[in-house]
Amino acid sequence: MFDKILIANRGEIACRVIKTARKMGIQTVAIYSDADKNALHVAMADEAVHIGPPPANQSYIVIDKVMEAIKASGAQAVHPGYGFLSENSKFAEALDAAGVAFIGPPVKAIEAMGDKITSKKIAQEAGVSTVPGYMGLIEDADEAVKISNQIGYPVMIKASAGGGGKGMRIAWNDAEAREGFQSSKNEAANSFGDDRIFIEKFVTQPRHIEIQVLCDAHGNGIYLGERECSIQRRNQKVVEEAPSPFLDEATRKAMGDQAVALAKAVGYASAGTVEFIVDGEKNFYFLEMNTRLQVEHPVTELITGVDLVEQMIRVANGEPLTITQDDVKLTGWAIENRLYAEDPYRNFLPSIGRLTRYRPPAEVAAGPLLDNGKWQGDAPKGDTAVRNDTGVYEGGEISMYYDPMIAKLCTWAPTRAEAIEAMRVALDTFEVEGIGHNLPFVAAVMDHPIFIDGEMTTAFIAEQYPDGFEGVTLDEAALRRIAAATAAMNRVAEIRRTRVSGRMDNHERHVGEDWNVTLQGAEFEVTIDADPKGSTVTFADGTAHRVEGDWTPGDQLAQMTVDGAPLVLKVGKISGGFRIRSRGADLKVHVRSPRHAELAKLMPEKLPPDTSKLLLCPMPGLVVKIDVEEGQEVQEGQALCTIEAMKMENILRAERKGVVSKINAGAGDSLAVDEVIMEFE
Repeated sequence: MFDKILIANRGEIACRVIKTARKMGIQTVAIYSDADKNALHVAMADEAVHIGPPPANQSYIVIDKVMEAIKASGAQAVHPGYGFLSENSKFAEALDAAGVAFIGPPVKAIEAMGDKITSKKIAQEAGVSTVPGYMGLIEDADEAVKISNQIGYPVMIKASAGGGGKGMRIAWNDAEAREGFQSSKNEAANSFGDDRIFIEKFVTQPRHIEIQVLCDAHGNGIYLGERECSIQRRNQKVVEEAPSPFLDEATRKAMGDQAVALAKAVGYASAGTVEFIVDGEKNFYFLEMNTRLQVEHPVTELITGVDLVEQMIRVANGEPLTITQDDVKLTGWAIENRLYAEDPYRNFLPSIGRLTRYRPPAEVAAGPLLDNGKWQGDAPKGDTAVRNDTGVYEGGEISMYYDPMIAKLCTWAPTRAEAIEAMRVALDTFEVEGIGHNLPFVAAVMDHPIFIDGEMTTAFIAEQYPDGFEGVTLDEAALRRIAAATAAMNRVAEIRRTRVSGRMDNHERHVGEDWNVTLQGAEFEVTIDADPKGSTVTFADGTAHRVEGDWTPGDQLAQMTVDGAPLVLKVGKISGGFRIRSRGADLKVHVRSPRHAELAKLMPEKLPPDTSKLLLCPMPGLVVKIDVEEGQEVQEGQALCTIEAMKMENILRAERKGVVSKINAGAGDSLAVDEVIMEFE
């Protein structure tokens, strides 16, 4: 077995590989750019090597620099993680020439399957059903438009070397095909150093289901069930689960057998994923093969008990698989939510900055993985599992240079319903402050009836949130639970306040029983009857709720029970009450005495400033280009400028017809959030 491996990656996947290597007694080497000098993966590794400036194309994806780090560290093998150089055949060739093992598939398999154009041709020749498309290279936007018309709209424009949603656009007409071609080409060049583009038919209402395969160099190959990855935004997965709520055993076996056959046809040896589009009749079509570890691999590990990173290392060491297809058992259900540094209230635009608070829920081990090494270390055993793969820490910086995903929160339980409920609680207890993040959004998804019923497609987000995410509107039952809890919490805060103020006589220490609670436009008159174990909160209609918990003023997380059912609240202080976040809702809760409530209604409402004639930068980013000039008339929907952040290009468009009066920024400028780009008459 190897004594030392280098991880040619960063962030949560580098930390993930280090955990397994540590379990196997293998030393690890991290590489890092200037931006990652204080990163978690650097601290976790046994040693670390600096490889250059922050941009990935000057550090992490420069093969010569990574090879120098390997030589300097004496590493015998390299795990590439995903993204960066993980599917780069030239990197695998360089490792082979240097006598260093690549913890991934053979070079020929990477070349055959890693390139989406080549892989589709091979799949077609092997008799695998594929989505209609144009597999040749496309020279320019005019040719892209011509091909799109031949295939028929809508079409998917994709980077040949792409992954993670980078370099992908859906086009519904000629204008979008022309625009999408150039944006995809630019993103592909920046992210992968390869700007080749192809086009295929976009299948409407599809489900995205993928098969995990595992092969060795001795001709053995198995599949470890499937993952449902249909909930996507901008073609980037957000929520994954295993198994799929849609498949039956016959379809699972057919897809698995086909995936293994395809892997064996190209001499595959390592962990890999064959992705399919599945329609409503359970017809499945080969989409692509990812010749690497997938982001969502933890859900497969949680239902099978197989540590995929360990298996990759053992295969790279020349060992045969010790697992047969008959050994693979799918036990329970696992769900993964990706935590992104993206602001859901700003159309999911990237958010950067310092994590002033980062407190994930405690990890708990359970399920099949307990029987295979307990990679989660000292996590206690439970009936449901909580796993958080992360690459950040409290006080750390989220950089603009890399992918915005900062953690993957997973839960496992014996049933899907239990796994969803465990995820709801885990999301509610996950504390993140200092940056915009998508925790409210994924919490909302967990409560969405379409997700709960397992009826989602890849169009779920576009259809259910067509105008973006604007938060969650809670029903009255949920509001009453929160109102009861916050009223009881306010009573505790009032008692603390009177004690701190120094007013100690019994008369002045008395806290009233009658309170007015307002939240989300609702108003409740309540009476509190407290005792040593909690409070009974009675509403004006006579309904009473029993509230218990050990929250104290200053705690940012309140783990309460209301009528015996758990209620987890993220708590912030505002004047006259609390900022409460729970189940995707972000609420201002005011708890006032009856007299103060009367006076509050007389206060004038403060109006926000008028920004209707300004184009504001929606995120910290770099101006790629300005598409208009001062004095130019623009139409609704017209492209105004392009901003790049976290390897993604974002085209900002006119919301209405107008005339550009002033342009305050130019190509190459770095802008802060809400900085004025241009003004209109």
